[in-house]
Amino acid sequence: MEKGIYLITGFPGFLSHNIVEELLKQDKATKVYLLHLHSMRKQAEEGLGKLRFLSDAEIILVEGDITRTNLDMSEEKILEIREEVEYVWHLAAIYDLAVPQDLAQKVNVEGTRQVNDFCQTFRRLKRYVYFSTAFIAGSREGELMENELIRPERFHNFYERTKYEAEVLVDEWKDKLPITIIRPGIVKGNSETGETVKFDGPYFIMNMFNRLSFLPWIPFLGEGTSYINIVPVEYVVKASIYLGHEETGKGKTYHLTDPEPLMVKEVYEQILWHMLKKKPKGNIPLSLSNWALGFRFIRRYLKVEREALDYFTLQGKFNCQQALKDLEGTSIICPSLSSQIEKMVEFYLENASNERLHVKID
Repeated sequence: MEKGIYLITGFPGFLSHNIVEELLKQDKATKVYLLHLHSMRKQAEEGLGKLRFLSDAEIILVEGDITRTNLDMSEEKILEIREEVEYVWHLAAIYDLAVPQDLAQKVNVEGTRQVNDFCQTFRRLKRYVYFSTAFIAGSREGELMENELIRPERFHNFYERTKYEAEVLVDEWKDKLPITIIRPGIVKGNSETGETVKFDGPYFIMNMFNRLSFLPWIPFLGEGTSYINIVPVEYVVKASIYLGHEETGKGKTYHLTDPEPLMVKEVYEQILWHMLKKKPKGNIPLSLSNWALGFRFIRRYLKVEREALDYFTLQGKFNCQQALKDLEGTSIICPSLSSQIEKMVEFYLENASNERLHVKID
């Protein structure tokens, strides 16, 4: 098997670290350049320590900043990377639903513009894999296709809007660069161990249940009839590595989403049962929940971002047939969410007191 030389942005973030780990396990790399911010140097060195024993590949930490020309790297590294790198994986982004507009614009849009520009100067580029999100669909309804890139009438937050704008910038280069675009659903921890590095997405529900566990009963929030799309990290990682190397993935955009998503109320019920052995009773309108989370002290007490409620009412459903078709013949499948919830809850309960895993709520 031919091995390659990689540049990966966003290290030591959750997805970035998992991608590197799997590339090394699959013995795909001879050399990996890991781009990290100066402020993340200590965490990057810690992350590197966990990877070194997986492979004999050369792993090099590179200090830089995607929002600056040539990613703000040293002249020596710029020349080296341009000459050597064959695969670019662009994962650096602000993933917070509550991100302010200016920061999201700078990192997600301008940062991607700089990565695009840098990729154009590579001599040996075989693939540029860009990590978008399925939620660039914003408020769109109905069946959402992988080959569509349609600006919705409304975005729920600046994260969605800036990831949409960034994907547009990457998509424009599909006829000039060998690009694969990955749109994951809400990425959760490992399906078998439940392990994650951040309690966001479905973990906000667990935070709320944890805080309200003293109540004799807990009501539903809203009707809960929308579908919520949650996928385990190892599915996203293995599928994107396969599609990001195979010839068939060149020039395509993929939804790495759950082909059989659950309704919000089903997820809510299952988490509540595994956590507290209770069943929901009654119903609080989402408008009232939204109003309550407008108060900072309530958000902080419950450890829930207000923006998370938007994902309780999405009316779009992600079609992932192209991804499923191109993954045919592999062992890479998305496990059902129901089969993962018990492990998710176990890991959460064991680590609920670890503040490093919790999102800072403003």
